[in-house]
Amino acid sequence: MEYRRARVVSKGGALEYVHWATATALLLPRLLKGRRTGPVFLTDQRALASGRRAPAAADICPITGRGRLSYPRAEHLFKTASAELDPHGDGWTLHQLRHSALAHLAAAGRTAPELQAKSRHQHLSSLGHYVRLGEETSARITAEHDPAARRRTR
Repeated sequence: MEYRRARVVSKGGALEYVHWATATALLLPRLLKGRRTGPVFLTDQRALASGRRAPAAADICPITGRGRLSYPRAEHLFKTASAELDPHGDGWTLHQLRHSALAHLAAAGRTAPELQAKSRHQHLSSLGHYVRLGEETSARITAEHDPAARRRTR
């Protein structure tokens, strides 16, 4: 937490780091409540201890006994919490949240390799689904690299 980053296991089992900003760094201690191991996001209830539907040991917080929050449940909670802000009243999905974050970074001028590093996509081509920069970006890039515009007038 000291460097505002955490090691995560990504798809395929690769170890990577995720980084977060100041606001997240301020909220994380409240979310973790002193826990040093186990899942970050937990269900409201204790996990099943045995049986066919019992989660893997790595998916249970060793301190609270609560299970890891599933992606579908996290998405439901996010959609419910964001419904009042959504003009359509449906709430947003976690995928839309990710798309929005990458689109804002791209609009702010971040390069494709920077977006790839932030999003942890394996291939640059995957970013095309998230980032559509539009005509303004094309016009700005053309103007910035126009050799005639860089010449001094006499």
